[in-house]
Order: sequence, then structure tokens, then C-alpha cells
Amino acid sequence: MARMHSRDKGKSKSYKPIDKKIGPWMKYKPKEIEMLISKLAKAGNTSSEIGLHLRDQYGIPDVKAILNKGITQVLKEKDLLPEIPEDVMELLKKEAFLNKHLEKNHKDEGAKRGLILTQSKTKRLVKYYRRTGKLPVDWKYDPKKIALLVE
Repeated sequence: MARMHSRDKGKSKSYKPIDKKIGPWMKYKPKEIEMLISKLAKAGNTSSEIGLHLRDQYGIPDVKAILNKGITQVLKEKDLLPEIPEDVMELLKKEAFLNKHLEKNHKDEGAKRGLILTQSKTKRLVKYYRRTGKLPVDWKYDPKKIALLVE
């Protein structure tokens, strides 16, 4: 499949192992993993950061293979899920960074194009999340208020 804003057809990516078997080094039970997830979420980590912590520090390769549900589902059950989804928040941070950069470097045409592409991607994603109910229907995407929202 082609990339969103270019005609490239990149194939580079990492693959998870086909076998969902849990290794003999795993010493955590599902209840302990859920407690670790909630502890890391209360510390202010996003779901992707929680997955990295579990993999790198605790040796838990795949939460879904053990719990039969993902990290975001565990966070949703424990009411620890942020009100704005993680991918939207990251796009908003990128947009705020590009706006700050363009205030200093107003002739940077590449950054202007990047800002336009990021804004269109954000609008598309917000529209999808409103439709699926992950964002409130009355949630407004306002490029001028993004800097306040990110901080």
C-alpha cells in the first residue's frame, strides 16, 4: 500500500513472531501484569510507553498473548485511558512544534507543507474518532488552541 502523502511504497517494518507461545523466562501472572499496567499509567505513561517498559524492563514480550486483550483495553477497564487518544495527541504536539518553528523561520517552505499535511491528518483522525465515539461529538479541532492543549 502506498504512503499517505507521497507515492512511496515502503515495505520496511518489523514482524512479530508467528508463534504466540510465551517463553520460559516469563515469571509474571496476568493479574500482576494488569497491576503493572495500571501503575505505569498512573505514573503518566502512554499506552505505547507502557508496552515498551513492559518489554524492556520486565521481559513481557506481548501483553495481548498473555491477557487476551491489549493495553488500551486494560486501561479502559480501569478508567485510566486519557480523554484524547494517544495518536491524536502526538499529532497535536507535532503541529505545535511546527507552529513554533514557523514563527522563527517563516520562510521554511518544507515546514509549511509539513504543517499542512499534519493538520489534514489530524482533522481526518479526529473525524474518525468522533464517528466511533472515542472523542465527544462536540470536540472541536482548533489549530489556534492546540498549544494550550498540548501543554
